Amino acid sequence: MFVVENFFTALASIVYYLLELYMYVVIARAVISWVNPDPWNPIVQFLEKVTEPALAPIRRMIGWRLGVDVSPIILILLLMFLQRFIVPSLHQMATAIG
Repeated sequence: MFVVENFFTALASIVYYLLELYMYVVIARAVISWVNPDPWNPIVQFLEKVTEPALAPIRRMIGWRLGVDVSPIILILLLMFLQRFIVPSLHQMATAIG
């Protein structure tokens, strides 16, 4: 059963790093939004394409509070929750199987 245990351990690591990377992308998008970015810049377009599907539903539910877009903060908190929930669960599944 060590193969299944190693699989879930590797999957937990991959999920952790993907969530971490996406968190950095969301932070980069938020920081770039503080300035007036060139909408034709490929980096700006990439950040918008990658983050907008996750940020748009949060904006629809919460809207703008005090004139500030808090959707990146909420998305980062959600990503942190997923890191603290999914990754340990995968590790526990790996140890329970092995």
